[in-house]
Amino acid sequence: MSLKDKIIPSRLPKHVAIIMDGNGRWAKRQGKDRLFGHQHGTQSVREITEAAVELGIGFLTLYAFSTENWSRPQEEIDGLMLLFMQVMESETPTMMENNVRFRVIGETEKLHPQTQEAVRKITEKTSGNTGLTLIVALSYSSRWEIVNAAKRIAQEVRANGLSVEDIDQESFSNFLCTKDFPDPDLLIRTSGEYRISNFLMWQISYSELYFTETLWPDFNKEEFYKAILDFQNRERRFGKTSEQLK
Repeated sequence: MSLKDKIIPSRLPKHVAIIMDGNGRWAKRQGKDRLFGHQHGTQSVREITEAAVELGIGFLTLYAFSTENWSRPQEEIDGLMLLFMQVMESETPTMMENNVRFRVIGETEKLHPQTQEAVRKITEKTSGNTGLTLIVALSYSSRWEIVNAAKRIAQEVRANGLSVEDIDQESFSNFLCTKDFPDPDLLIRTSGEYRISNFLMWQISYSELYFTETLWPDFNKEEFYKAILDFQNRERRFGKTSEQLK
């Protein structure tokens, strides 16, 4: 029996975010280069996206490439970007079949113009879909996002379009990349690392965190279901006491 059968549909997280970690270590164990691990990691992306669609989860955010990753060897960066474009192109028909809406968040101006155009086309093509929203964090970091939001707010204040008194948590959130999405209920990190790595730091203030030793290329549907079940066994208090929730 699959773990999926134990999941309670009425208690699903609306939004799951995943730090996909471990591709390089997985490849090293196979005696291969890092790009080999990234290539195999795309299968896990397909599996988890499919699982999210089947369960009826509304939003899935995948941390694909951070702003810090630009400092990696150029050969790996070029390989990753080419792989990303190939996967986007090959998976677009499947996204259309499964009613998946595709979005990218991050400092996309840094991407190659060809990559930017590919992102634009797929975002536009899937914009009318109403099922799962698949969000890829590409050239993204939380510190960049927060600083960028602060700059935009300063510009609004300077232009007299926004008063300082009107700046609160809600208005600040409207200047973030994720303003169109709910905050994640569950954050998953693979590969046994216990850190957030500059990912959605504003948005995960009250997210449940789930860490697994499983490397990303080995993270399949059953591993995903295990994380969902763990989430469903937690009490989410949002600053209140257990007694208040009762």
